[in-house]
Amino acid sequence: MKEIKLYNVIFPIWFLMFFPPVIVVTLAGNFIIDSLVIVVCFYVFKLADSQSSLKTFYMKSIFKVWILGFLADIIGAAILFATGFLGDYFGLSHRLISAISYDPFNHTGAVIITIFAMLVSSFFIFLFNYRITLRNLILERKIRLNVAITIAIVTIPWTYLLPTKWFY
Repeated sequence: MKEIKLYNVIFPIWFLMFFPPVIVVTLAGNFIIDSLVIVVCFYVFKLADSQSSLKTFYMKSIFKVWILGFLADIIGAAILFATGFLGDYFGLSHRLISAISYDPFNHTGAVIITIFAMLVSSFFIFLFNYRITLRNLILERKIRLNVAITIAIVTIPWTYLLPTKWFY
């Protein structure tokens, strides 16, 4: 009889971010964090002096920062998902695949792959904000670069590092 392996009976915590009803909580959390980062960036980088300018800047940027940030998170999660899904095909050890999905800190390779996925997400967060969201809002390139980098660093998907065993 063929042995049946049940590697993915419990979803990794980062994978749950994309399923209802958890997606509602994730989207709301991302919206709150993105809002705070936009407001802080507005003041730290002195983008304007008046409150009405803050409202205008916020209203013109929040939706794009939020949606494109979530898209960037999905790109990073796709790397982790593909690694877990295709790991046997590429000869990756079960221990590495399991660590990526459930506790990256159990395997050095899993930490490296998870951080790589986080950095890819962060890169896309930066790219989307620099090239799309902030392009017409912040004309000075150096300030736009600094704001986009700040958003990318603060909103990197840190949850990819959370061990699933904390939640089960």
